[in-house]
Amino acid sequence: MGPSRSSNSSGYSFMLTGIPGLEAASFWLSIPFTCLYVVALLGNCTILLVIGTDPSLHEPMYYFLSMLATTDLGLSLSTMPTMMGIFWAKYREISFDACFAQGYFVHSFSFMESSVLLAMAFDRYVAICYPLRYSSILTGARIAKIGLAIVCRCLLGVLPSLFLLRRLPFCRSHVLSHSYCLHQDLIKLVCADVHVNSMYSLAVVVLVVVLDPLLIFVSYVVIAKTIVSIASPGERLKALNTCFSHILAVLILYIPMVGLSMVHRFGKHASPLVHILMANVYLLVPPVMNPIIYSIKTKQIRRGVLRVLMPRRVFSLQHRKK
Repeated sequence: MGPSRSSNSSGYSFMLTGIPGLEAASFWLSIPFTCLYVVALLGNCTILLVIGTDPSLHEPMYYFLSMLATTDLGLSLSTMPTMMGIFWAKYREISFDACFAQGYFVHSFSFMESSVLLAMAFDRYVAICYPLRYSSILTGARIAKIGLAIVCRCLLGVLPSLFLLRRLPFCRSHVLSHSYCLHQDLIKLVCADVHVNSMYSLAVVVLVVVLDPLLIFVSYVVIAKTIVSIASPGERLKALNTCFSHILAVLILYIPMVGLSMVHRFGKHASPLVHILMANVYLLVPPVMNPIIYSIKTKQIRRGVLRVLMPRRVFSLQHRKK
């Protein structure tokens, strides 16, 4: 155990961890990670470009999708500098302030994604259960207020826990378990009472990680009852199809999130490789997969992506054939 270092100590830094046992292969490992980041950045930027340049997509469903793409961009950009630094330059050190800033944005964007998925569930609930009132309920002003509430809920909700943690002394090993900074990783290195921090963090997790999927589940129970009452099989299939992309996005966020939380809480004796794998899946898979899912399953987005990626003349010819 090293000497006690308070959060105000100048020059204090942390050491990030790559993939244990595979340090010699960092160059080869950097290739798939770089490809994943490129796919995430290009995919989400394309979604934003398609929605922003196509007036026919200026509807509530696509406004929420643009929020999801923005959140995925933020999540990718929050972790990319340290991940690429480790794999490309073998640079593992991160300063105290930079680590807390990264942890703040990682947790904020992660919780923001959960909140956006909840808003998208509300959008599907209104569209299927109250189709005639859809436009009057989800007005532009109301969508803007929902977006503002999501930002305030996540940015302000995460801030106190990291502010409290920053004031505590760190006197244990300064080696972190991941390639980026997480609150649950940093709190293990504190040599003071962390009861208040733990209780506040638990409350935030309950309000986001527990409450959001619970409300999403309730909304889909109501949606399922409405779909069952629809007489036409074609209309049922159409209603289900509009929800399919959102259900996949929910699964690829919450399954890794719950898995990482379980590993941190109950897998103290698990291999470090398990911790690293779960952490990377948790933050890399949603930003990579969400644009792919919505591009494949949503016809309007698919056409917009083709319009952006393909020359105008080729796109016009293919659109006429369809």
